[in-house]
Amino acid sequence: MLIDSHCHLNYKGLVEDQDAVLARARAAGIGGFLNISTRQSEWDAIITTAVRNQDVWATVGIHPHEADDHADLGEGVLLAAAAHPKVIGIGETGLDYFYDHSDRATQQALFRTHIRVARQTGLPLIIHTRDAEADTIQIIEDELAEGHFPALIHCFTASAAFGRRMLELGLTISLSGIVTFKNAQDLQAVAVDIPADRLLVETDSPFLAPVPHRGRVCEPAYTADTARFVAGLRGITVEELADTTTANFYNLFTKARTHA
Repeated sequence: MLIDSHCHLNYKGLVEDQDAVLARARAAGIGGFLNISTRQSEWDAIITTAVRNQDVWATVGIHPHEADDHADLGEGVLLAAAAHPKVIGIGETGLDYFYDHSDRATQQALFRTHIRVARQTGLPLIIHTRDAEADTIQIIEDELAEGHFPALIHCFTASAAFGRRMLELGLTISLSGIVTFKNAQDLQAVAVDIPADRLLVETDSPFLAPVPHRGRVCEPAYTADTARFVAGLRGITVEELADTTTANFYNLFTKARTHA
């Protein structure tokens, strides 16, 4: 069994036929789905999808693209939403300096708000980072000095040095379909070196469909394609990779064990 540790089931491309999307994924051996939120207005719908499906969980958080529209979001709002039984993670949050859709200082402040909530709840933080390695490292180091919080870097595409520092700080790394792309040799090298107990797989669907599905709407079923590719890189069977990444998911997202 595999788990898609990061998908957007309520996004256009999936939500229109959500039940069929989930059925195709289950048929492909995907046994769990973490449905990720990016703005407050979608939290209710994302949690409702998780409530309707035993094998789906939810997160609550604000993507850095949406930071300007949530600049006044306080810890209390996130804490209240995170109390729902099916909410098992905080995010996605982080920094995106590639698009700069939101003010960088606002992104940073909101990132720290999410970290404080992750620390208080013990729920893992799902981090998005793009073209912001130095500030991401600095904020994580600063906040870890204030107290531990569990976290992962989702859809990892950063440098090998950044990856090593995240692992040193205790974070988990999740690989998406990008690792299967022909021009992703640097990422493929990183994928080989990630310690087995710190590795997750994801789709980030409906985005970033892996080979051989490039150009299509990405679906959670395609977790299996990414897993096969990563297993090949690492010289193990896909069954081994599935067992390892599923165990890692439950070890990180401990709330999922009791709220399936």
